[in-house]
Amino acid sequence: QVQLVESGGGLVQVGGSLRLSCAASGIFSSIETMGWYRQAPGKQRELVAGISGGGSTNYVDSVKGRFTISTDNARNTVYLQMNSLKPEGTAVYYCNAGIRRTLTYTYFEVWGQGTLVTVSS
Repeated sequence: QVQLVESGGGLVQVGGSLRLSCAASGIFSSIETMGWYRQAPGKQRELVAGISGGGSTNYVDSVKGRFTISTDNARNTVYLQMNSLKPEGTAVYYCNAGIRRTLTYTYFEVWGQGTLVTVSS
Protein backbone atom coordinates (compact mmCIF):
# COMPACT_ATOMS: atom_id res chain seq x y z
CA GLN A 1 0.00 0.00 0.00
CA VAL A 2 1.30 3.43 -0.92
CA GLN A 3 0.75 6.42 1.32
CA LEU A 4 1.38 10.13 0.92
CA VAL A 5 2.06 12.10 4.07
CA GLU A 6 1.88 15.88 3.86
CA SER A 7 3.24 18.51 6.19
CA GLY A 8 3.93 22.20 6.31
CA GLY A 9 0.53 23.82 6.31
CA GLY A 10 -0.49 26.46 8.77
CA LEU A 11 -1.40 30.08 9.28
CA VAL A 12 0.53 32.77 7.46
CA GLN A 13 0.01 36.46 6.85
CA VAL A 14 -0.56 37.97 3.44
CA GLY A 15 2.75 38.23 1.64
CA GLY A 16 4.31 35.47 3.69
CA SER A 17 5.74 32.11 2.67
CA LEU A 18 5.16 28.45 3.45
CA ARG A 19 6.70 25.25 2.20
CA LEU A 20 4.61 22.13 1.89
CA SER A 21 6.15 18.67 1.83
CA CYS A 22 4.71 15.34 0.74
CA ALA A 23 6.52 12.05 1.16
CA ALA A 24 5.50 8.82 -0.53
CA SER A 25 6.02 5.55 1.30
CA GLY A 26 5.27 1.93 0.48
CA ILE A 27 6.22 -0.49 -2.22
CA PHE A 28 6.05 0.64 -5.84
CA SER A 29 8.06 0.58 -9.00
CA SER A 30 8.24 4.27 -9.78
CA ILE A 31 6.57 7.63 -9.34
CA GLU A 32 5.64 9.15 -12.69
CA THR A 33 4.05 12.40 -11.61
CA MET A 34 3.51 14.35 -8.45
CA GLY A 35 1.41 17.37 -7.88
CA TRP A 36 -0.37 19.68 -5.52
CA TYR A 37 -4.06 20.45 -5.65
CA ARG A 38 -6.10 22.73 -3.46
CA GLN A 39 -9.72 23.09 -2.51
CA ALA A 40 -11.02 26.31 -1.08
CA PRO A 41 -14.32 26.44 0.82
CA GLY A 42 -17.23 26.16 -1.58
CA LYS A 43 -15.00 25.61 -4.59
CA GLN A 44 -13.88 22.67 -6.66
CA ARG A 45 -10.47 21.11 -6.23
CA GLU A 46 -7.95 22.56 -8.67
CA LEU A 47 -4.46 21.66 -9.77
CA VAL A 48 -1.95 24.13 -8.39
CA ALA A 49 1.30 22.65 -9.67
CA GLY A 50 2.55 19.41 -11.14
CA ILE A 51 5.89 17.86 -11.94
CA SER A 52 6.72 14.88 -14.11
CA GLY A 53 9.38 12.26 -13.54
CA GLY A 54 11.48 14.08 -16.10
CA GLY A 55 11.23 17.33 -14.20
CA SER A 56 8.74 19.19 -16.37
CA THR A 57 6.54 21.48 -14.34
CA ASN A 58 3.22 23.21 -14.82
CA TYR A 59 1.35 25.74 -12.72
CA VAL A 60 -2.07 27.27 -12.58
CA ASP A 61 -1.83 30.84 -13.85
CA SER A 62 -2.72 32.39 -10.50
CA VAL A 63 0.44 31.07 -8.81
CA LYS A 64 3.00 31.43 -11.58
CA GLY A 65 6.05 33.34 -10.39
CA ARG A 66 5.13 32.83 -6.73
CA PHE A 67 4.98 29.04 -6.21
CA THR A 68 7.67 26.50 -7.04
CA ILE A 69 7.24 22.75 -7.15
CA SER A 70 10.27 20.50 -6.76
CA THR A 71 11.13 16.93 -5.88
CA ASP A 72 13.74 14.98 -3.96
CA ASN A 73 13.66 11.72 -5.86
CA ALA A 74 15.90 9.94 -3.38
CA ARG A 75 13.32 10.62 -0.67
CA ASN A 76 10.23 10.24 -2.89
CA THR A 77 9.22 13.67 -1.72
CA VAL A 78 7.60 16.61 -3.46
CA TYR A 79 7.69 20.18 -2.18
CA LEU A 80 5.64 23.27 -2.87
CA GLN A 81 7.34 26.52 -1.99
CA MET A 82 4.69 29.21 -1.74
CA ASN A 83 5.79 32.84 -1.65
CA SER A 84 3.85 36.10 -1.65
CA LEU A 85 0.77 34.32 -0.42
CA LYS A 86 -2.60 35.95 -0.97
CA PRO A 87 -5.88 35.50 0.92
CA GLU A 88 -7.27 33.48 -1.99
CA GLY A 89 -4.56 30.93 -1.29
CA THR A 90 -6.52 29.80 1.76
CA ALA A 91 -7.46 26.19 1.08
CA VAL A 92 -6.78 22.59 1.92
CA TYR A 93 -3.81 21.51 -0.15
CA TYR A 94 -3.64 17.92 -1.31
CA CYS A 95 -0.67 16.00 -2.62
CA ASN A 96 -1.21 13.63 -5.53
CA ALA A 97 1.07 11.03 -7.09
CA GLY A 98 0.83 8.90 -10.19
CA ILE A 99 2.55 5.61 -9.44
CA ARG A 100 3.51 2.41 -11.20
CA ARG A 101 3.04 -0.79 -9.26
CA THR A 102 5.75 -3.40 -9.04
CA LEU A 103 5.43 -6.56 -11.15
CA THR A 104 2.38 -5.47 -13.19
CA TYR A 105 3.53 -1.84 -13.72
CA THR A 106 -0.10 -0.77 -13.73
CA TYR A 107 -0.68 2.89 -13.09
CA PHE A 108 -2.71 4.28 -10.21
CA GLU A 109 -3.10 7.54 -8.34
CA VAL A 110 -2.90 8.14 -4.64
CA TRP A 111 -3.86 11.19 -2.57
CA GLY A 112 -2.61 12.63 0.66
CA GLN A 113 -4.89 13.54 3.52
CA GLY A 114 -4.62 17.26 2.92
CA THR A 115 -3.04 20.08 4.84
CA LEU A 116 -4.75 23.38 5.63
CA VAL A 117 -3.17 26.65 4.57
CA THR A 118 -4.76 29.81 5.92
CA VAL A 119 -3.62 33.19 4.64
CA SER A 120 -4.75 35.98 6.92
CA SER A 121 -5.00 39.65 6.14
